[in-house]
Amino acid sequence: MRFATVADATGTTTAAVLDGDTWRALPATDLSALLATAPAAPATAPAALRAAPAGDVLADAVPVLPLPAPRKVICCGLNYADHIRETGRALPAHPTLFPKYADTLTGPGDDIVLPAGVQADWEAELAVVVGATLRGADRRTALAGIAGYTVANDISVRDWQYRTLEWFQGKAWDASTPVGPVVVTPDEADPAAGLEVVCRVNGEEVQRDSTRTLVFDPADLLAYISAFTVLRPGDLVLTGTPGGVGVARDPQRFLADGDVVETEISGIGTLRNTVRLTG
Repeated sequence: MRFATVADATGTTTAAVLDGDTWRALPATDLSALLATAPAAPATAPAALRAAPAGDVLADAVPVLPLPAPRKVICCGLNYADHIRETGRALPAHPTLFPKYADTLTGPGDDIVLPAGVQADWEAELAVVVGATLRGADRRTALAGIAGYTVANDISVRDWQYRTLEWFQGKAWDASTPVGPVVVTPDEADPAAGLEVVCRVNGEEVQRDSTRTLVFDPADLLAYISAFTVLRPGDLVLTGTPGGVGVARDPQRFLADGDVVETEISGIGTLRNTVRLTG
């Protein structure tokens, strides 16, 4: 099943489920609010979305940022073997993690606005939507606690990222990480079976890989993270990006004002965001 937060012509949002080609309203203003009311047991994670009663047909509904208020956004770096090799590193024994804030997120069609002159780079990613309270979860429990999957792009400001050994300052710029357009339940999107992750800049393909090649898969990541911090319904975990990022190219390549970044994952959907470098 496919779920979204949609907006009408006035900008009013509601959680929604796709019924054929039609969006139907769910009893919450957005998917963050809907998941916050879900039962906490991992076994009910996808069912919590499916059980919400569908209401009126929503005419002219447009998907926007599906999860505007996660308590935690946790990202994994260096999680595809080819991307690790292009950075000159060995395969990691443990996930490389860093946080974002909800303010970092933006919608599937929104402009990405950054200051002129920064080294903005693309990073197409599969994002995991947590659907249960996970604390010290084993792999099986973590897998059962996944509500669904969506598309993200961890747009990174490289010159800020590499000012120090810590990446945070290059990863958490406001409204720089597009997410959406929908959340797809695990019965319809299976990373273990191989979801194609693709990024295009102005129509040119710059990244492509399969989630089959993840070093740490979604269940691994949720179990590992839940060992040191609790995950709750509506939290997001970004699983890392394939090879092909601009900073690793020779010569290096960064996003320019007006560039259109498309991020697509098979079976889920496509983000389409225009970069605006201002000032």
